Amino acid sequence: MVGSIKTMNHHGNGWSAQNCNGLEEKLDELRSLLGKTDGDPLRIVGVGAGAWGSVFAALLQDSYGRFREKVQIRIWRRPGRAVDRVTAEHLFEVINSREDVLRRLIRRCAYLKYVEGRLGDRTLFADEILKDGFCLNMIDVPLCPLKVVTNLQEAVWDADIVVNAVPSTETREVFEEISQYWKERITTPIIISLAKGIEAALEPVPHIITPTQMINRATGVPTQNILYLGGPNIASEIYNKEYANARICGADKWRKPLAKFLRQPHFIVWDNSDLVTHEVMGGLKNVYAIGAGMVAALTNESATSKSVYFAHCTSEMIFITHLLAEEPEKLAGPLLADTYVTLLKGRNAWYGQMLAKGEISRDIGDNISGKGMIQGVSAVGAFYELLSQSSLSVLHPDEKKPVAPVELCPILKTLYKILIIREQSSQAILQALRDETLNDPRERIEIAQSHAFYRPSLLGQPLATLHCQ
Repeated sequence: MVGSIKTMNHHGNGWSAQNCNGLEEKLDELRSLLGKTDGDPLRIVGVGAGAWGSVFAALLQDSYGRFREKVQIRIWRRPGRAVDRVTAEHLFEVINSREDVLRRLIRRCAYLKYVEGRLGDRTLFADEILKDGFCLNMIDVPLCPLKVVTNLQEAVWDADIVVNAVPSTETREVFEEISQYWKERITTPIIISLAKGIEAALEPVPHIITPTQMINRATGVPTQNILYLGGPNIASEIYNKEYANARICGADKWRKPLAKFLRQPHFIVWDNSDLVTHEVMGGLKNVYAIGAGMVAALTNESATSKSVYFAHCTSEMIFITHLLAEEPEKLAGPLLADTYVTLLKGRNAWYGQMLAKGEISRDIGDNISGKGMIQGVSAVGAFYELLSQSSLSVLHPDEKKPVAPVELCPILKTLYKILIIREQSSQAILQALRDETLNDPRERIEIAQSHAFYRPSLLGQPLATLHCQ
């Protein structure tokens, strides 16, 4: 065998009778709210199998999968994605270093295919290995076995709860297809979106489109049944039971019971009504995480440089959210922590580091093997396009003349020049920070906190629906 064997058995075993009773009570409560009867299982489907989507499904399976007559948990991913030889070799090493995983595969008569994959005698596929608990974007952290479905219609047509874990750039397309399978539905599903990112639309007026809005428009599912979940967490660390928290945001009817259902001893889920701020921040943090990675790489992890960057990027985030919501949730507590962990560690920060080091180039695209979609790149383009519109002009604090909002966001402007139009190198991010004319971040925040600054049209919806109550 390759590597030393570790004995780890954290998931799915060792639950006390008290824990099981508490889980079953939470499951029964949610089933009752959804009107489920005996013999009719609660059907939960994850759509998308990246790192966070796979971990989310695995957490539910670990907690509730034992109650087979009451709940069915499945995950959909597209078929046909081959596992390359290097990844297959690494996967074999991971399997042989974990006694619990090794025994499980042998017991399921699934070990031989990984031997053949390691030798190059067989091509493994992403949906195939996911059934055994291996996410292609997170090979080093084996999950519990999952029920994988590759036919989208089969996965969602009768689902009670759908968890959207596809990237924001794919959300519209996937849910437009799903809507075709829901035309004759009698019951309305609940949708929990994990997607982070936005699209920009310029007609009839400049506005953003968030993933929950995309889902609403694609499917016709009412907004009170669509929620957003996000928080300061790294998928692999959550599955390894490192303490974490998150917020589920949306209408009161579902967010409170879902928060209770999702809550675990190591994964605390709170609820919040401010869907707008949390979803927009979810997209913004990925934008600025790329820059954070660049700064870390270019300054050899200088704490001073990273703190300067943090001050400016958070002020830009506050500035942008105040354009979108009259009284946005403050960038503090879980929202600030979510930003911090994403800037510190995550695929977008990693991407910025690799670009700055010259180890990857923009030419390889935004979907990186072993990492998944780098959602911050498309979000840079969307936020820049939106905030560069002259119709949204604000008063420049020094020049005392109207300017497009993006002119007060020098980091966003620089990231756009590096990542989208590619007219500058990663070094430009440091030049932006060291510009002697750069305003104190406090001034940007003070401008944002003026109520005259708020632009309700940016959400493309009536003012009355900005906060879900």
